[in-house]
Amino acid sequence: MSVHPQVAAYRAARAAAGTPPLYTQTLAEARAADLAAIRAGGGAVEPVREVRDTHVPGPAGDLPVRIHRPAGEGPLPTLVYFFGGGWTLGSVDTADGICRRLANAVPCQVVTVGYRLAPEHPFPAAVHDCHAATAWLATHPEEFGVDPERVAVGGDSAGGNLAAAVTLLARERGGPRLAAQLLVYPNTDQSAVPDGDGEDPLLFNRRSVAWYRGHYLTDPADARHPLASPLLAANLTGLPPALVITAEHDPLRAEGERYAHRLREAGVPTTLTRYAGMIHGFFAMPGAFDDGRRAQDQAAAFLRGRLGKPGGGTAGSAATVSGGGAGGKGER
Repeated sequence: MSVHPQVAAYRAARAAAGTPPLYTQTLAEARAADLAAIRAGGGAVEPVREVRDTHVPGPAGDLPVRIHRPAGEGPLPTLVYFFGGGWTLGSVDTADGICRRLANAVPCQVVTVGYRLAPEHPFPAAVHDCHAATAWLATHPEEFGVDPERVAVGGDSAGGNLAAAVTLLARERGGPRLAAQLLVYPNTDQSAVPDGDGEDPLLFNRRSVAWYRGHYLTDPADARHPLASPLLAANLTGLPPALVITAEHDPLRAEGERYAHRLREAGVPTTLTRYAGMIHGFFAMPGAFDDGRRAQDQAAAFLRGRLGKPGGGTAGSAATVSGGGAGGKGER
């Protein structure tokens, strides 16, 4: 496959190190290795004015949250961010670098939610945790310094899936009102055979997708539930404006892009950008991939437009154009 030179270098380094696929490791090993890889590729840790760990009530007990607060007084626009890791790996530490950069760049408050992980807590535990935390933050604005009129959700990979599911659940339950959704290479159809470039064990591949699904969905019928597979929701109208980011060489690319097109067809202002030559995970590793930094900058600009003033900014649907070359991006 034709990958970006930085992807080729990343793959070669993993080959030289003999890095085993996460799906060949125990859960404990995979969880530690996932966090170590993200930290290694995350680049310099950006300082923010305040980082605070606390808890909010969840459906089955308190949920850990990490609050990243930039300079500024009073209520702030707030992004509730859900980390990736296939609903099986990850913690508030996983997305710390992303949250710091977005907090400074938007600027806005970014809150990461430590939702329950599978297989200990399979679907739909994570969805309900993420919705409960978002609703609590939006309905207790004084406690957390939140502007309740400017709340967005976002996440990468499984976190993008959870963000999309939270928008569906918020619409169904009448709140909280959300100003935007940031979906970075999201899982959107658990019932589909993932696309991609084969079974390269050095990169995220179809076996990776199956391994995560197997932990999250204990009942195969759940794969068709809209909260597990937002692409299968009958109605996507009335959802918040979206930015969907995909990577060219990602088995989740096609389903993420289909979801973006369905959002647009439902009248939801949606921008879809495919990063040429990139692979799953690039957004979380700007220290390894320049396009990771570019994608984070794009996410910050999108959120700035939606959260920059009460009521959000104005945004239209992106035009469909061809993807860019290696290192480029195409808005679709």
